[in-house]
Amino acid sequence: MKFIDQRRLMVEEQIKRRGIESENIIAAMLKVERHVFVPEDIKHLSYRDYPLSIGRGQTISQPYIVALMLQLLEIEKGDKVLEIGTGSGYQTALLAEIAESVYTVERIDILLLKARDLLDKMSYKNIYYQIGDGTIGWIEGYPACSEFNKIIVSAAAPDIPESLMEQLAEGGIMVIPAGSRRNQELIVIKKIGDEFITANHEGCAFVPLIGKEGWSL
Repeated sequence: MKFIDQRRLMVEEQIKRRGIESENIIAAMLKVERHVFVPEDIKHLSYRDYPLSIGRGQTISQPYIVALMLQLLEIEKGDKVLEIGTGSGYQTALLAEIAESVYTVERIDILLLKARDLLDKMSYKNIYYQIGDGTIGWIEGYPACSEFNKIIVSAAAPDIPESLMEQLAEGGIMVIPAGSRRNQELIVIKKIGDEFITANHEGCAFVPLIGKEGWSL
């Protein structure tokens, strides 16, 4: 089966049937070719219903979990989105299709450089990159930005990083997996005035979020 047919089947069976209704997310997942972000030796598994290794102990997440997190994020076209954990760049591309701009942070330089090269070749002009500690957010990134409408974290934190909460704009939403190193829940945090309203969603299993306000190596 051709990759385009596999991608359509993925969206129908793994995404729509599990309750993902956002037209923007569905359109982005139909457009972005997941297989180009997957290592050559496992490209044939690109559209399967599970995460895949991309090296350096990191993964490209299960398609449904990516779609669910994007839906929980409630992205609007004018949003500035902070992504913690560039990884393969697949989720970054999906975000860039939906939001106004994406600021992405990755601590593993070789992964970010590879993702950036690929995303540049795909002609994305609304993505900004930083190599560094994602637990403290976009502290030294360029262009400067101190607040984000949406924040998405693609690794599991022991607690919600205070620095990320401080960078969430009024009315903003953050989606982050948090819990132990082995098991977490997706947590949605909404900033309303001076308050942060949290809600727990389904269980998940992500690689650990390493950094000053996350796990140690």
